[in-house]
Amino acid sequence: MQVTVHIEQIHPDGLVLEKPITAELLSTALTEGGRAAEFRAQTGFSVHAEFQKVGRGVLLRARFKAEFVGTCKRCLADVPLGVPVDFTLNLIPEVNARKDEAEDEAGKDDDGQAPVAGSFALNDADEEVFDGRNIELDPILREQVLLALPMSVVCREDCKGLCPSCGKDLNEGACGCRPPVTDPRLAVLKNIKIN
Repeated sequence: MQVTVHIEQIHPDGLVLEKPITAELLSTALTEGGRAAEFRAQTGFSVHAEFQKVGRGVLLRARFKAEFVGTCKRCLADVPLGVPVDFTLNLIPEVNARKDEAEDEAGKDDDGQAPVAGSFALNDADEEVFDGRNIELDPILREQVLLALPMSVVCREDCKGLCPSCGKDLNEGACGCRPPVTDPRLAVLKNIKIN
């Protein structure tokens, strides 16, 4: 079920929305973001979103907690993970965003160099564009979930991982394999400490 907020629904004193979101949205976010091999959606969640008309746009504040099961990067065990998400976005109507881009382009002098791909103004980093009438909340939530996910998870800080020879989980005990032989030229690297 797609969550859409129509601009007419946002009164002068704002709009507060409490909506249940299905686990399917989380699964879609993981698949689209290339993180489905590392995380699985556990359950749906309820989002608390506040919309306020501000100047030419809409200010969106939202928070929720998404439940996932991650894969430990050392031993491959399942790790339950609650990811709190709290964000604020300035939603700009598409027509205003195009007008701003045109004004920015008109003010630039041609220096003879090729355009830079992927550049953006730091002040615009927390802005999203919408069509001016309808705010589609699902794509915003999917993006925020991906931004909030950790790079990797471990089941516990002292996880010993898997044996590189036989694949046994070393958290359950030693496996009997001979320890790997360290190249004597690299032995000095064991003493390096990274803070």
